[in-house]
Parts: sequence; structure tokens; C-alpha cells
Amino acid sequence: MFLDAAQFLLRTACDLIASTLFLRFWMQWVRVPFRNPFAQFLLHVTDFIVRPLRRVIPGYLGLDWASLLPFFVAELLSVLGSQWLQGYPYAVAGAAVLPAFGLLALAAAVRLALYLLMGFVLLQAVLSWVNPFSPYAGLIYALARPVLRPFQKLVPPIGGIDLTPMVALIVVQLLLIAPVTALERIALAML
Repeated sequence: MFLDAAQFLLRTACDLIASTLFLRFWMQWVRVPFRNPFAQFLLHVTDFIVRPLRRVIPGYLGLDWASLLPFFVAELLSVLGSQWLQGYPYAVAGAAVLPAFGLLALAAAVRLALYLLMGFVLLQAVLSWVNPFSPYAGLIYALARPVLRPFQKLVPPIGGIDLTPMVALIVVQLLLIAPVTALERIALAML
């Protein structure tokens, strides 16, 4: 019982930190203005990690590596800590298992990112039905737009109803099933 509670707390803490870092990365990548209160909150929460890293890790290829790298490290710490709590023998296994744990962390990071993107798509769909003039509607639309844009080119509105959020959610679920599960299986086979 204590082990389950400790793993839950560890994963929750690491996922919350990783989520804020991914959101900061995603907002910069899709060029969302940082003038809204939500973006200001993210900046203040993640500045203690990102600002020192920016001095060492510059942006490259349009990606904010100073936000993306700690996002991955948070998921790696979650995987390593969870395995340690379960009693994985790191001392016996040595450094040979680090690539396997790196793949597990990559799978966890991709899964978390896909779940966050699904959340943006769901929020955008609900806001478009319930309150399209909400103060946060523009922010949510901007965050969901890169996920929905490819599907909006393929699926026209039917009777004035945009079905692309449903199609996008189905595709993201397929991505969660196929590639992410395959990464986890490869990593577990390496252990």
C-alpha cells in the first residue's frame, strides 16, 4: 500500500512538472502570445528550470530545447524512481539498462504529450459548443489548431458541424496504441 502511494506521488509530481514544461514548449512552438494569465503562470512556474538552461542550451531548429530537455528528464526521473520503488536492482544491472529506461521515458513523454494535445482538442470542441467567446477560447484554439489543421483539410464540415476533433482524437488514440506501446515493448525486452 505504501509502495503504491509513493509511486502515485512520484508520478504525479513528475507529470505535473513535465506537463508545465511541455505546455511552455508547445506554446512557444505554435507561437501563442504570452500575454494571457495562463501563459504568465506557466512562465513563472517553469522559469527556475528553463532560464538557467537557456544559457547552456540554445534553441535549435525552431525548438526550445531548454523546455523540451527537462520535460524528458522529468519523465526519465519518474520511470527511474518508479522502478527503484519496485526494487529494480540498479547496482546489479549497471549502466547497460540506461538505454532501455531512456526508451521507457521517451514512451512516457510521448504519451503525456499526446494526452495533453487530446485535452486541448477536447477543450476546443467543448468551448466551440458551450462558450465560443470565452476569454480563454483564443488560447485553446491556438493550442489545438496544429493538431486539427491537417484533419480540417481532409474532412469538410458536415451540415455545419466540424467533425475534425473526433477524427483527431481517434488518430491520437491510434498513436497511443501503436508507436508508444511498441516503444515500451522494445524497452522492456531490453531489460
